[in-house]
Amino acid sequence: MDDERVVSRTVARPPPAIPPVKCAGDGDDGDDGDDGMRAPRSVDAMEMEAASGLRNRYWVLRHGKSVPNERGLVVSSLENGLLPEYALASDGVDQARMAGELFLQALKENNIPLENVRICYSPFARTSHTARVVASVLNILFEGPQCKVMVDLRERYFGPSFELKSHDKYTEIWALDEKDPFQRPEGGECVDDVASRLAKAMVNIETEFQGCAVLIVSHGDPLQILQTIVCAAKQENPKNDEFSSSIQATRTFAVLSQHRKFALLTGELRALA
Repeated sequence: MDDERVVSRTVARPPPAIPPVKCAGDGDDGDDGDDGMRAPRSVDAMEMEAASGLRNRYWVLRHGKSVPNERGLVVSSLENGLLPEYALASDGVDQARMAGELFLQALKENNIPLENVRICYSPFARTSHTARVVASVLNILFEGPQCKVMVDLRERYFGPSFELKSHDKYTEIWALDEKDPFQRPEGGECVDDVASRLAKAMVNIETEFQGCAVLIVSHGDPLQILQTIVCAAKQENPKNDEFSSSIQATRTFAVLSQHRKFALLTGELRALA
């Protein structure tokens, strides 16, 4: 959501599992370097990671103010979202830069080295633009291995009846979500559809990385829903090592219908876990 206002047969032997990429400071001998950011992670950071049952630390960032925000348009299809004319507005670039600075400050406060950072972002123009600005602030190569585009982090598709229409129609969607988060708007995604692919994205990140500080750059509705299911999973089973099953179990009416409680402003950065 991008309203500015606001998951007797011969049995073949399975292939060996691919180990997750371990970030420096997570049990390896990472180079100390001289950039002032290469101290071991803080005790608080490691305790939080262990308590959440996750391999990594997470922050979420809603993209900066976009051209669709300025025009009051719903741009939710992947086809339209990729168009460069729907990237950030000038104010949004400033918001993304400020978010990058706040994230950098959080990394320093938690003694997390820059080499441990991973930026995972939606392919939409407004989110990739935001991620690029943040990477620049952190002096991270946007085209390098520390930045990863993930289609499952894309905007929620609201359907043809809403696409390129006024964002005033968002209230209709939210009313439907609260009534039944499993009901799809015509041709679009319901809350549970988005929760399903976000849960998949989180499992993929947890599988690929270990001991990293992961910044997820996405959109209003997806980030509301992501926060909802992750927080519910932590509350229900805070020390469960089986994150995949834990987060899937949160896809219930009681949880999903309340996603608006986690609304983010454009350019807002928030710790997730």
